[in-house]
Amino acid sequence: MPADALETPLERVLGAKTARALTRAYEVRTVGDLLSLFPRRYAHRGELTPIRFLHPGEQVTIVAEVVETREREMRARHGKITEARITDGQGFLTLTFFNQPWRAAELQPGARGVFSGRIGEYRGSLQLAHPDYELFAAEPAAGTDRRRDTADRDHGDASEASDAPVVDEAADDQADAWARQPLPIYPATSTLPSWKTANSIGIVLDGLADLPELLPEAVRRRHRLLDRRAAFEAVHRPKDDAQLRVGLRSARFEEAYVLQTALLRQRAELETQHAEAFPHVPGGMLDELDRILPFDLTAGQRAVGETISAELSQGSPMNRLLQGEVGSGKTLVALRAMLQAADGAGQAALIAPTEVLATQHLASLHGMLGHELWQRLMPQLITGSLPTAQRRHAALAVASGRSRLIVGTHALLSDSTQFENLALVVVDEQHRFGVEQREALKAKGVHHPHVLMLTATPIPRTVAMTVFGDLDISSLHELPAGRRPVASFVVPLAEKPAWIERVWQRLAEEVEKGRQGYIVAPLIDDAEAAAPGAVGASGTGTAVGASGVPAQRWSVDRVLRVLAEHPATRHLRVAALHGRMKPEEREQVMRDYVERRLDVLVATTVIEVGVNVPNASAMVVFDADRFGVAQLHQLRGRVGRGEHPSLALFVTTAAEGTPTRARIDAVANTTDGFELAELDLSLRREGDVLGATQSGSRSQLRALQVTRDAKIIEQARQAAHEQLQTGEPLPEALERAIRAAVAETDEHYLSAS
Repeated sequence: MPADALETPLERVLGAKTARALTRAYEVRTVGDLLSLFPRRYAHRGELTPIRFLHPGEQVTIVAEVVETREREMRARHGKITEARITDGQGFLTLTFFNQPWRAAELQPGARGVFSGRIGEYRGSLQLAHPDYELFAAEPAAGTDRRRDTADRDHGDASEASDAPVVDEAADDQADAWARQPLPIYPATSTLPSWKTANSIGIVLDGLADLPELLPEAVRRRHRLLDRRAAFEAVHRPKDDAQLRVGLRSARFEEAYVLQTALLRQRAELETQHAEAFPHVPGGMLDELDRILPFDLTAGQRAVGETISAELSQGSPMNRLLQGEVGSGKTLVALRAMLQAADGAGQAALIAPTEVLATQHLASLHGMLGHELWQRLMPQLITGSLPTAQRRHAALAVASGRSRLIVGTHALLSDSTQFENLALVVVDEQHRFGVEQREALKAKGVHHPHVLMLTATPIPRTVAMTVFGDLDISSLHELPAGRRPVASFVVPLAEKPAWIERVWQRLAEEVEKGRQGYIVAPLIDDAEAAAPGAVGASGTGTAVGASGVPAQRWSVDRVLRVLAEHPATRHLRVAALHGRMKPEEREQVMRDYVERRLDVLVATTVIEVGVNVPNASAMVVFDADRFGVAQLHQLRGRVGRGEHPSLALFVTTAAEGTPTRARIDAVANTTDGFELAELDLSLRREGDVLGATQSGSRSQLRALQVTRDAKIIEQARQAAHEQLQTGEPLPEALERAIRAAVAETDEHYLSAS
């Protein structure tokens, strides 16, 4: 038996068949995994779910009451259909069963329960064919108005019998408890309805012994938290709402405490490590860069630069995240730090998420450095697709120390790349430089380099605390002089289909002014647009406009055809850019665009971050409903990077009044990235803070939701800090939980790379 009962494999408790079903549905393998699968919501037996909000094709779990049951002969073949009509008090739904006559005996009028299945439609009415269901036990009689018939019992005169009702108080209490008990509703699949998961969890709880505690007793008392065993019981089998509330709070606090302890300890351990100091060298390359820059640094750039410079001068590793608006000058701040390292005979590496962005960064650095500094630094580009001879030449320059500035993808961390003296690692966008990456460098003889991470996606404070709690964070809020705000508009094709003509005309007008434009589509070709997986704004396989008529999704190929045929745009110089192209083809297209041999670039989100073309003034995003808040803001940031007025057009078939349309409208109405970050966070599913939805894996956060639980996270962080300050060893159960949390987080960021 494992030291912790939560580590027990599910097959030992539930059997192999049930365990396999749960693993396939939820990726749970142990008792602890299953108990950490928290209900997505709770219903009450006295609470009816609105059937009128259901739509065909949805997998649903509802609470309802049977109002009618009937049988009828099938017309086309032999047999009978059993139909049960259920209601939630606002709408009706028909349950249909073929050749299962016993259902009529179970589904009697007045029976209430939970019904699960995929919504269908027959002759204009919603139905569930062969749904899974679980009926509630008969509701206890409340206030039974039974009369004591003394005349019959005592053979006395009937007129002397008492007419006073006898109230069964025990039945009243039982009925009240029955109605108040929350009913957990778990995520359901076509093969695993909610109550089957609930039954499995019940079996696990029935056999679960006391568990080792993760939280110190003093912390539990101070915050009025349940022990672990009681918290699981309260979350999965609550007796009433009050018990549920304290159970959920206990589970959320424990999860936050584990995560904060892990982050704070990582931070403390890093601070004890030794790193080479690289103080500012007066008259060095950093000072030369400041001298030749044709503009002044913003106040924010100066302040952040001073902070980074001070940390590079210390003997412990810098571990800082720099967040800032699109175009706020993060790259220049990073370059100044890289030059400070190079002045001290160190090397600096800039890691970009894609080869296109790595190439863009190198070109941007060349423009800022000028010829003389470029020659002194000998910058090198290292990516996975470099020809062998070119990569060997670059690797030799890096290994010998002749190159002081290296730009590339995560190929920089491969075994074939050796550094002479790596002082600073700058990681740009979408990547976390964590424990595993540090170990990869350590194995190559690079010990504890300074690390600066850059992101153009502003991070809400609660997310920063939850995800980046081991980092110091700096922010750039102001835009450099000369940057113009981007005028943003929604093109609502659901209500105004004719407006698409103005999109092509507006794009042509920008080109006539000597400007350039981008068009972004979510798909590459028409085959993708027609595929079942091409999810529309309505959540179905096809986009649906306000009229209910399917709308064809936009692809790069479709945009190219329209541009070639439309009178306003057929004369434009156009090219495509997407991930299926060979790296050398993508590089040539970007080179042609930067050098103004192209008017319009039609692309996927490969241009989402890092691309810097000051002459580009128009961004058109087709099927904007397919993109998140952060993506739309990033795409908009590709324009407005020069002195010219710029615009962004978000084209969508999402109908007015829908949540999808509200999201797009919100992006169009503000260019404040920090405001949009809070909006983005509020729109995400519970726990989806680390981006797990994009990778298709379970979210790392189980009970915790950063938009709701900021206070709990702060309290847990303070409690974790106080516990670590004591210097006492952590309980073994907490150590195991920390190892699991760290492994999950690092695994996610590695998979993203």
